[in-house]
Amino acid sequence: MLTNTKKKYAPIIQWIKAEAVLCITGLAAIITMFFVPPSMDYISYIDFRVLSLLLCLMAVVAGFNKTGVFLMLSEKLLMQVANIRSITYVLVGLCFFSSMWITNDVALITFVPFAILILTMTGQEKYMIRILVLQTIAANLGSMLTPLGNPQNLFLYSYYNIPIAGFVQITLPYTLLSLLLLWITVTFIPKEHISFTLTDNKRKDKQTPRKIILYSGLFLVCLACVLRLLDYRITLIIVLISIFIFDRTVLKKLDYSLLLTFVCFFVFVGNIGNLSFLRELLASALRGRELLGTLLASQIISNVPAAVLLSAFTEDFRAVLLGSNLGGLGTLVASLASLISYKFYSKTKAADGKKYLLCFTLYNVAFLAVLYLAYYLMDQLL
Repeated sequence: MLTNTKKKYAPIIQWIKAEAVLCITGLAAIITMFFVPPSMDYISYIDFRVLSLLLCLMAVVAGFNKTGVFLMLSEKLLMQVANIRSITYVLVGLCFFSSMWITNDVALITFVPFAILILTMTGQEKYMIRILVLQTIAANLGSMLTPLGNPQNLFLYSYYNIPIAGFVQITLPYTLLSLLLLWITVTFIPKEHISFTLTDNKRKDKQTPRKIILYSGLFLVCLACVLRLLDYRITLIIVLISIFIFDRTVLKKLDYSLLLTFVCFFVFVGNIGNLSFLRELLASALRGRELLGTLLASQIISNVPAAVLLSAFTEDFRAVLLGSNLGGLGTLVASLASLISYKFYSKTKAADGKKYLLCFTLYNVAFLAVLYLAYYLMDQLL
């Protein structure tokens, strides 16, 4: 009887585990509704520009990914290298630079399985944990540079109305330092010679060149919206209609739960903002400790929710922006993108979860310590 009950509710339990952040934010929003009853004012809580842009970017990147163009380019790069260190540079570099434009999540979804394939083909599984961890760090830190890099950047860029030049001016020094740290770390991987041949299993799809042109054009439309040259409503119409006409299956692959998570957080934060005593308490606790507060909150609730929550109680967008990006380092849940790599690794043969978590934590803490020290020193100089 007990076994049957477990089987009956197994899908629900599995969904709750997979969408833990959505469930928590949804519950938090519902609880605040008891203190601030639902009304038409709730609509004003929601940042429709962020949601529209996020939806459009997810759709365009999913379309690009479907064409296989990222993998085709990475395969050409890999054919030019001959040792494990060089391969690591390529695999880590792909995550670092691509995440600036296709988000950290998509960079890991694309290149972590590719790395596992390459390392398995060449019999270099002993380096797998280290390389996957470095890929994850690279995606989380590379995405820091642009508003397109991750959801919290897109939200903060819109919420604080940060000029694009000002945004990059804040993130560029830490992005460059991150690249230097990654480069130094990879130099400790030996130059062990390897050779391999990638099987030509690309789909002979005559539509692929057309779709690449389509998604390139739509990406430029999204970029125009990010730069505030085009209204988000026009962008949404152009992107959704184009994809619906030419490649509608992409719409089934989008992370709608992320959009719903944002909606729940908008409601939660909006309601908290209407509770004056709580708003003042949080603002007072955060004052002067914005970066550290955002960084620590990210370790527990992850950096996207931390950015949305704490931005409502401070005007120091620089600290919240850097805190949520640097806060993606640390624990496995600090950036939900990190869970993507772990899930892929856990499905490999002879996966060692404890060893992965130990390596992940050591590397993340080391990178976080250096970058936080850099922030502290720069803050003192400024």
